Amino acid sequence: MNILRNFVAGIFSATLAFTCVAGEYPEREIRLLVPFAPGGAADIMARIIAEPLGRALGQTVLVENRSGAGGLIGATETMKAAPDGYSLGLATASTTAAVPALNPKAGYNPTTDFTAITGIAATANVLAVHPSFPATTYAQFLEEVKRRPGKYAYASSGQGTILHLQMELYKSLSGTYIVHVPYRGSGPALNDVIAGQVPIIFDNIPSALPFIKELRLVPLLVASPQRMAAMPNVPTFNEAGLEAVNRMAYYGVVGPRNIPKDVVDKLHAAIAKVLGDPAVRKRIEDTGSVVLASSPRDFSAQIKSEFELHQKVVKDRKLALN
Repeated sequence: MNILRNFVAGIFSATLAFTCVAGEYPEREIRLLVPFAPGGAADIMARIIAEPLGRALGQTVLVENRSGAGGLIGATETMKAAPDGYSLGLATASTTAAVPALNPKAGYNPTTDFTAITGIAATANVLAVHPSFPATTYAQFLEEVKRRPGKYAYASSGQGTILHLQMELYKSLSGTYIVHVPYRGSGPALNDVIAGQVPIIFDNIPSALPFIKELRLVPLLVASPQRMAAMPNVPTFNEAGLEAVNRMAYYGVVGPRNIPKDVVDKLHAAIAKVLGDPAVRKRIEDTGSVVLASSPRDFSAQIKSEFELHQKVVKDRKLALN
């Protein structure tokens, strides 16, 4: 009997010890996967939070870029990862709304196939041109592209991304025809526009703003609730009568579905702590973005709302992948 009692007690102790050890998240490096190439706004946001988040969690947070298919490749890899909190994804309005809304074969549902952890920030988008473009104001731009349909092309962060979808919506509303040139992220797209290979870009402010300040891009319209302090002379899409295009983009952190609640809570608390750091907030705000720090529930609701909105836009405007 004593032998049996000791045996049972030993099993119980071992199980308890294992449970305690297994619950000490995180025990190793965490991967934060960015579904776009380096240099774009999503990459910038991931790298702003990665190092301080690693300090808050006591483990390295490694940023990895997995670009392609408008963010679909990286988002799918995040979806298929083990739900243990060690493989996270940088979520954007592209990967959680525009891409699956525009592409019925995306292979995932953003409202059910991910665990929402937190919204990081929201940012404006900008319609801009290379300085050689024969227009410096939106009125001049509109006149030029309407006069020469099909002559000009615009660069985007990829097929089916929020930037692609919003520009296609703009074309539909404005009655213009501008050729789409998709890239593997905003970084490569910007490189070619700055080099004069493509004359027009629709991009997120965090990646475009440095080039605007250097006068290597000319901003024409901004998708923002009001004019931006960094570009006070640039009107909003609202002012141009294009309210439907006047939407800010968001960035956040998600993981595969079914991450345990205690892990989600620990990640959310750590990211909230990071976003509460004045130095981190300043870095984000200096990109022209607004810090969100939303709860998992609120970020999940935001993803759902944005996805449903873009499904409606795609249906109403009869938008489709080329």
